[in-house]
Amino acid sequence: MGTGLVARRARRLRPRCSYDAPSSVQPEPTGENVQFSRVLLAEQGVDVSSVLLVSKPYEERRAYATARKFWPEVEIISASTPMSFGEYVESIGDARLVVDMLVGAQQRLLVYPQEGFMISMDVPADVTAAYERLCAAGFTSRLIREAVDRSTG
Repeated sequence: MGTGLVARRARRLRPRCSYDAPSSVQPEPTGENVQFSRVLLAEQGVDVSSVLLVSKPYEERRAYATARKFWPEVEIISASTPMSFGEYVESIGDARLVVDMLVGAQQRLLVYPQEGFMISMDVPADVTAAYERLCAAGFTSRLIREAVDRSTG
């Protein structure tokens, strides 16, 4: 199926695949992609028993939790390019940006289940503590501001 056809169908399906999101936190594209893919495959008569998600290394858990929320009956396999933290920083070229992205990804794992965008996943206490320390240290450029405002206000 060509990319143009998928895009046209995705635009047509958008109203059917929408969900009510609070004005402060927008639905995430991964959830929309899962929903659109599910509908498109069903329309084509494709019986799906498993899904392979390919994402950035630090986004595997979010992608998995999102897909599990919107397509619970299939086996979800999440993958990324295997690389160390140092290799990932080198590939991006900006260590601060990478840490900001990691902090933002962690925030989404904490916030998005409450918004209905993904299933809740266990977050170890030491990970939550590290997240809080990094936020306090100013690694906040990738945070959802409205979620920060709600938690502090």
